[in-house]
Amino acid sequence: MVEVVGIGKNVTDSTGTLTILRDIDFSLSRGQTAAIVGASGSGKSTLLSIIAGLDTPTQGTVRLDGQDLFALTEDQRASLRAEKVGFVFQSFQLMGNLTALENVMLPLELAGRRDARATATDMLERVGLGARLGHYPRVLSGGEQQRVALARAFVLKPAVLLADEPTGSLDFATGANIMALMFELNREQGTTLVLVTHDRALAQQCERTLTIEAGRLV
Repeated sequence: MVEVVGIGKNVTDSTGTLTILRDIDFSLSRGQTAAIVGASGSGKSTLLSIIAGLDTPTQGTVRLDGQDLFALTEDQRASLRAEKVGFVFQSFQLMGNLTALENVMLPLELAGRRDARATATDMLERVGLGARLGHYPRVLSGGEQQRVALARAFVLKPAVLLADEPTGSLDFATGANIMALMFELNREQGTTLVLVTHDRALAQQCERTLTIEAGRLV
């Protein structure tokens, strides 16, 4: 489902060239779970952005479900992401002017789904927020906001879910509940799950741990 082939990433500025990633190779099958771990600044989030096609590598490529991301135009990559990829961010990235229900309906509406309201409602009930449908993010707790973000990410049943420090801004108990829910949805939908985390205990719950040191996979 995910093939990362010879990925390297360099950034050049007035002080010279900085190598962020070098010679990264791995593949993940459908439904597999993997954690990308490493020290701050090791290149974890950059790698996740490249897997999503949001950032471009200096060399190498990524294949999602057999499609070479970087043989596509930017618009084609965006279409592929909309069809196959879900995101969960540490900062939730909810639309503050939309209710919980409207936030989850949004990707469905963009996909032209006529059943957007019913499907989003079902998904929010699935994550325990059936009583919070009309609430705006500002009146939801951090754990509730992250559950809305999870519902939004899973509602289109993506082939791949990418999560960047999904529990980083939550307390331990809330974070543990969020991750249990994420793994449960992963099993139910057969989604390939790739998450960036500093939490070694969380990483150990995944089938694979990919450790990045100084831009290399070790």
